[in-house]
Amino acid sequence: MAIAIDDVTVPSRLLGDEPIALAELVAALSTALDLAEGQPENHAVRSCLIAMRIAEEIGLPPVDRKTLFYATLLKDLGSSSNAAKVSALFGADDRSVKRDLKNVDWSRKASAFSFALGHLAPGASPLQKAMQLAVMARAGESGARKLTEVRYERGAEIAQLIGLPEAAAAAIRHLDEHWNGAGHPDGVAGHEIPLLARIACLAQTVEVFVTTEGLDEAFDVAVARRGTWFDPELVDALLSLRDDRSFWLSTYGPNARAVLSRWEPNESDGGLPRVVDRERLDLVCLGFAQVVDAKSLWTFRHSEAVSEIAVGIAQELGYDAELCNDMRRAGLLHDLGKLGVSNLVLDKPEYPTEEEFAAIRRHPDYSERILRRVANFERFADVASAHHERLDGRGYHRRLPGRELPQEARILAVADVYEALTANRPYRDGFPRAKTLDIMRKDLGTGLCPTVFEALGRWLDKTAITPRVEAQLAAIERAYAG
Repeated sequence: MAIAIDDVTVPSRLLGDEPIALAELVAALSTALDLAEGQPENHAVRSCLIAMRIAEEIGLPPVDRKTLFYATLLKDLGSSSNAAKVSALFGADDRSVKRDLKNVDWSRKASAFSFALGHLAPGASPLQKAMQLAVMARAGESGARKLTEVRYERGAEIAQLIGLPEAAAAAIRHLDEHWNGAGHPDGVAGHEIPLLARIACLAQTVEVFVTTEGLDEAFDVAVARRGTWFDPELVDALLSLRDDRSFWLSTYGPNARAVLSRWEPNESDGGLPRVVDRERLDLVCLGFAQVVDAKSLWTFRHSEAVSEIAVGIAQELGYDAELCNDMRRAGLLHDLGKLGVSNLVLDKPEYPTEEEFAAIRRHPDYSERILRRVANFERFADVASAHHERLDGRGYHRRLPGRELPQEARILAVADVYEALTANRPYRDGFPRAKTLDIMRKDLGTGLCPTVFEALGRWLDKTAITPRVEAQLAAIERAYAG
């Protein structure tokens, strides 16, 4: 039965004019990168705290500390770019592989081989495991190095896109280089590795081991890898912090993000501004959209396309420029939570099972919780995360009834459905425009808003947008050719 409720709210700004602190925005979005890495919430925040404390101990100049602050929070910007290949290589959940790899000295061949065997195709038959091992053997050492090269090159590119200084991009690019030259992607050694990268590498490793094994064990690992993975002088600086009980308790307490504010760079330190202007906010949104869309080969440019369609619909409905800009930002960030979904599910060549679909249904909840970490983002988070809600209240993740769905959320829902149906998926080809609109028309009044759908039709009639299938297929072919 169709729902009579149509447009029940007057459109209004998703973001006000209140200033947005760059540090707060980046710290919030770093939680999405934690999801991509399979790490606990606030991994990047705690890594940043440890890095800043080491930087203080060695007397790093303020301008370099500021760069280190943002580089460490965003160290995993490129994580999603190799997620599909990691999953395909191991026949396993990319997030679990990435998480567990951080506890292993992968620069030692015996450790790397043991890790690979232990994570190959979990639950598969011996024959399937043997076949997966053959896939990995064909990739070899050069394949492993290529995986990290793609990750860190892309991370550095996105860092520059959102306006981080070159030194921050270089720190992200060289995050996994080791003091002895056995790291990735370039195998540079010693002082050839940028200092900020050396600090970030040590900080993230210590953070992982404190979380998984405890403080004493983390320090034991740092000492054991002194001169191999890590700069000896930085390890010595770390060791001087061992008895700083208040620092470790606050870093691993319930308010790590609040503690981070103590280390937030000052405007006088030079470099990046403390407050985000709308131009930089747009770049940050675009950068994170690219992080999300890189997660699966089948979602190539999905977030960017949804944002374009959402703006087109909003313009048809008479939204002013500022609200259209808000809609574009919401479209770019609506799928942040997809970084928390396994590529075994996203790239599966069959339609998802109910259990797998339950994992997919969690992603709007992740998106909402991440965006709500930014002050004054409450309405923005509500709208961006409501793109799978339905007028009949049978959507997800909050099962909101139609009367509680603002028109802005209904726009995102229509834009998301149209873009998804016209794109290829691993289990089906994309539909042409006319077929897509026919499918959507059957859901009007129960799932999708008729007024918004009509605006989509008007916009499509006057725009040159075409389904991105050809570009999507080209991206998939390039990825697998590499």
